[in-house]
Amino acid sequence: MKILHVITMLDIGGAERLMVDLLPLLKGKGYDVDLLLLDGVETIFKDEILQKGIKVFELSRGTDVNDSKRVYNPLNIFRLRKYIGKYDVIHTHNTASQFFVPISKKITSAKTQLVTTEHNATNRRRDIWWFKPLDKWMYNQYKAIVCIADQTLKNLSSYLGRDSGMLTIYNGVQIQRFIQPLKDISNNQDFIITMVAAFRDQKDHETAMAAMKHLPSNYHLQFVGSGEREEQIKSLCSAMGLTGQVIFLGQRSDVSSILAASDIILLSSHWEGLSLSSIEGMACGRPFVASDVDGLREIVGGTGVLFPEGDAVALANAIENLCSNPVRYQQVAAHCQEKARIYDISEMVEGYDRLYKSLSGSY
Repeated sequence: MKILHVITMLDIGGAERLMVDLLPLLKGKGYDVDLLLLDGVETIFKDEILQKGIKVFELSRGTDVNDSKRVYNPLNIFRLRKYIGKYDVIHTHNTASQFFVPISKKITSAKTQLVTTEHNATNRRRDIWWFKPLDKWMYNQYKAIVCIADQTLKNLSSYLGRDSGMLTIYNGVQIQRFIQPLKDISNNQDFIITMVAAFRDQKDHETAMAAMKHLPSNYHLQFVGSGEREEQIKSLCSAMGLTGQVIFLGQRSDVSSILAASDIILLSSHWEGLSLSSIEGMACGRPFVASDVDGLREIVGGTGVLFPEGDAVALANAIENLCSNPVRYQQVAAHCQEKARIYDISEMVEGYDRLYKSLSGSY
């Protein structure tokens, strides 16, 4: 079976990480799988997937991952036409790809089956009334809609008023890459808090920084990632007088090592799907602290520590309580690591394998 995955670009993010990890494993299952980028801007993830032997096509190539003009260019509808009929299945990710591919298929009248993955429990588009009919049309063009978590499926089903053609395949990561022994902080003089997240509207870097105002100076926060809001957050950091306490590491290919050198793993967010960075953070033998929002409470609740969305004081208290109690620190870290093992990538690959076989009638 020939399968083409289509995504906007390979910036740092959960959907993008999924391409890097999932596609080589699907290829190992015998699928003829390629990747198409609306913008082939050079990134760490792009280099990594090429090194893994996946063929990558691109409709255009920019020089800045923060410039989305190429991604949302309507000409992409016509550029996609030459790819549509060459594959048995085209599998889309992210908004621009989800919209443009079905339109292009209508123009070409190809018989290719369309599949999409919904990566978030919600999005700002759903709050704009005139988007709803467009979304309903778009999702109706897909033979299958993969939701990466139960809450993602529940929210999308409620929004569309149906659940036909939807299924849940939990996101997964290569857990063994991140497993570390539990850390002993009883003699720590300084504490490092790490948040791995793209600088997008979805993420709440502001609350993470505000929490630092309520913590002693021996607590340090480091951000891993890039994105369109990076300069805005850096300016805010300076205005808050946190330049010496908050570090911006940018895009990194050694995330597992950064997590291993950290004391607390944090994800402050407004909404999620099933965040791969949260699973990675839970796997590394450190306590995981996250916003109490859809897509995070399902995997963090009962294992890690949740704080009310946007509440910097509660976040600071949660972090200090963990770091001042080495026994509880290790208990939370152990529970997080145990929960993370459920989301090993092998389970996700089996789910996609069953889906593709069902589309071909061989399962």
